[in-house]
Amino acid sequence: VQLQASGGGSVQAGDSLRLSCAVSGRTFSTMAWFRQAPGKELEFVAGINLSGVRKNYPDSVKGRFTISRDNTKNSLYLQMNSLKPEDTAVYYCAARPQAGITIARENYYYWGQGTQVTVSS
Repeated sequence: VQLQASGGGSVQAGDSLRLSCAVSGRTFSTMAWFRQAPGKELEFVAGINLSGVRKNYPDSVKGRFTISRDNTKNSLYLQMNSLKPEDTAVYYCAARPQAGITIARENYYYWGQGTQVTVSS
């Protein structure tokens, strides 16, 4: 099983970015995005269930970020709009075989390598 995140970059505040995560090997029931800013803990950013109907976001990104998935391509996405400097972090895609979106990192067993997002003011 491999998760390959891509799409990061350096943008200005207010810009948009779309992250992608290509999954190979199997389809996972629950997938999520996490991020880690320098000197900070890993933070849950968004989660989605298998059908794509159920989604979960923390207040820090709600209304600006949208998680989606395409099961025909076995891919996960994160559309990030109205980016802020505080969104600067390395973003990771994660997956777990079980149903149920959870914000706890220890419940995700498969991780991508991370993609850097830098937002300047």
